[in-house]
Amino acid sequence: MLLSAATPAAAQIALSDDRGQRIVLPRPAQRIVSLAPHVTELLFAAGAGDKVVGVSAFSDFPVRAQRLPVVAAGGRVDYERIVALAPDLVIAWGSGTTAAAVAELERLGFPVFASEPRHLEDIAASLRRFGRLAGSEAAAQVAAAEFEQTRAALAQAYADRDPVSVFLQIERRPLMTLNGAHVASDVLALCGGINVFAELGSLAPSIDRESVIARNPQAILVSDTIAGAQEAVAEWRGMTMLHAARSNQVYLVASDLIVRHTPRILAGAQKVCSILDRVRESG
Repeated sequence: MLLSAATPAAAQIALSDDRGQRIVLPRPAQRIVSLAPHVTELLFAAGAGDKVVGVSAFSDFPVRAQRLPVVAAGGRVDYERIVALAPDLVIAWGSGTTAAAVAELERLGFPVFASEPRHLEDIAASLRRFGRLAGSEAAAQVAAAEFEQTRAALAQAYADRDPVSVFLQIERRPLMTLNGAHVASDVLALCGGINVFAELGSLAPSIDRESVIARNPQAILVSDTIAGAQEAVAEWRGMTMLHAARSNQVYLVASDLIVRHTPRILAGAQKVCSILDRVRESG
């Protein structure tokens, strides 16, 4: 799977992944395994869906991805199944695939490209790199350009809006949020929102209710994927010491549209922007 001396230099593909690791392929990948839902979705968006032969659990978009063999779930990687699928490229999740799993896949002889988009602009860059890796550069370029144009239009539309402080809940027990290094904070910022827990060191920190009360956000967004999401919304709405509760600005949001690093995140951003406009109108 490594570049041989007989391979023409013009045919090889050499790219650095999000670890800073340089990956070299002798030719565009024809059989790709994805180890994260966002990777699967990005590959399809980049025109490489027909090259994907295995995916991680929860790779649910587009619908075609749901029919592919699942090779990773719950932090575990099915090496036997991956070997049977004979991929010429595995794309891992930088913070979601363990270093041990990456090392084992590389020991088995598979090139591993780590994907870890942290900002909205990284999504367009990932589309272009995936297109390069899979030989679908034209489609990837179109998707990346459309993403950038939509993002720029939203940024322009909301550039002068009053800031709104926001708490984003991604788990209920334990209570968890996302910090400023996560792409969800970029979504909030695009709409004039401020993540009240942006300064915390962990990407997905555990917090307590007292810290939410202390920050007193103007809006609370609850992920629809957490267990008891509706109950969590009702609980926050009942906490009338919070500005968000008193002004009825507690919302259930589609998690995949604001935390998954894919082009669909801009559809989520448009929904978040509308919510924050409601918050502004409520005073």
